[in-house]
Amino acid sequence: MLRIEMAGGDVLYCEKGTTVRELLTKAEFPDLEKTLACRVNHIQRPLSWKLAIDSFVEPVMTDSIEGIEVYTRTVAFMLTAAATRIKDIRLHLTQSMSYSYYYESPDRELTPEDCRDIEAEMHRMVRDNEPITRVVMPADEARAVMTKQGYVDKERLLFYTGTDPVILYKCSGVYDFFGGALADSAGITPTFELRSYKGGIFISGPTLSDPSRTMAFIESPKLFTLIDMHTDWLQKLHVSTAAEIHAHVAAGRASQMIMGCEAQHTTVLAEIAAKIYKRGDVGLICLAGPSSSGKTTSSRRLSVQLLTYGITSATLELDNYFVNREKTPLGSDGKYDFEALEALDLDLINENISDLLAGKEVETPKFDFIAGKRTKGRKMKLAPGQVLVIEGIHGLNDRLTESIDPERKFRVFISPLTGTNIDFHNRIGTTDTRLLRRMVRDARRRGHSAEATLAMWPSVVRGAHRFIFPYTANADALFNTSLPYEICVLKGYVLPLLLTVGEDSPVYGEALRLLSMLQYIPVIPSDDVPNLSIIREFIGGSCFE
Repeated sequence: MLRIEMAGGDVLYCEKGTTVRELLTKAEFPDLEKTLACRVNHIQRPLSWKLAIDSFVEPVMTDSIEGIEVYTRTVAFMLTAAATRIKDIRLHLTQSMSYSYYYESPDRELTPEDCRDIEAEMHRMVRDNEPITRVVMPADEARAVMTKQGYVDKERLLFYTGTDPVILYKCSGVYDFFGGALADSAGITPTFELRSYKGGIFISGPTLSDPSRTMAFIESPKLFTLIDMHTDWLQKLHVSTAAEIHAHVAAGRASQMIMGCEAQHTTVLAEIAAKIYKRGDVGLICLAGPSSSGKTTSSRRLSVQLLTYGITSATLELDNYFVNREKTPLGSDGKYDFEALEALDLDLINENISDLLAGKEVETPKFDFIAGKRTKGRKMKLAPGQVLVIEGIHGLNDRLTESIDPERKFRVFISPLTGTNIDFHNRIGTTDTRLLRRMVRDARRRGHSAEATLAMWPSVVRGAHRFIFPYTANADALFNTSLPYEICVLKGYVLPLLLTVGEDSPVYGEALRLLSMLQYIPVIPSDDVPNLSIIREFIGGSCFE
């Protein structure tokens, strides 16, 4: 008999070969209907996982971020499987927006009727409790299956990574592979909504607060157009998937690819500078973006582009405008909430900015982060025609600069919005891109371990969803800071950091998830990364440091 310790402290016993679902069913686990997958010895597994040794088991349920990720992967597989089976078309995941995923088909434009038919088939799969089976298959057989289904990107990826055997999932006769576990039947995931949009399909999954409700979809034409244009650019340069990146590396074209990607960043920043110049009366540039989006390098490169129009700029550091520690607002957990807007002295910020734009000299503060108090800083005055630049997470919130005439402000949202995917069904999430950037920078600059960065990351993500993303519609320009090759460069730095996370760590499973994702990515040395690249902000060697 195997000894199974549950996350709640209960100890169960079962025979070798018992699945986790059988174990939970026999034990009359109270939340079985909300359980999508599990962690066995901290590793994410489907409920169909057969227990072979004494283990520690943690159910993964719909009331957790991890559970919603499993749920979303499952309904995404149901979507692509339904399209392949009843429409004989392939769907390619190209972007995400408003917590929804957008799919297009390389075979033809998708119609509203296609959308209705595919959604009806997915609901049929739910009603029939269609099984989703985990299959371990030799690599050559898996490649042959992918070729037969028309999933050429996946066949090439399996070729380049050399993984053998391969773990696939099967549903309604269609096979696919994913970076994590799936629910073991479609009946567990009934909450989803499909939406026909501009020749493609958006799919929305459940909310975290109430998994019986579908995530609200908020249309953002400006953001959609930007990402759609970037997707087209990725396709033209053949850098849409990890397999295509592998092909460039194998052919010795990595350096050329890097130069092309950096040139594209320069082009976009030049276009933003041109917009600022054409506005004519811009006095304040507000840059905002989530952690590790590349704000510092982006603002410096934008300043360089403005010089081509004869516009000079000066930067006001908002980090020096924190209120004294005793006035810092508290979060729901009773701890200081440094990301809240009220953690900044809004009155002083508006007063200083107004005076600077009026040509006055001001004495800016200097914040002592150790003492938690503001001290006397430096004197500052703008030269005639000089533009003031501020950067921070609240840059798009008008309350930050409410005393400034909106016509004098130009707001830029900066973030890795979309980039190269693992394949056409598996994204490299932009949150993961920022996490890997942050992990490398934390280790290099602050001596933080990967474990420490992983532990604090959920609170950083929550802050972005509270204080940044709701204001993106206020932006006058959007800059997608992702680079198709960056994960390949970051991989060389991140792998040894992730391998230091021990099995007893509460973030061990998250470290394994990232390691699993990185197995599909080739390594590109950083030698050819130019010193003005956004990636240099994280790996070091930036000309702006």
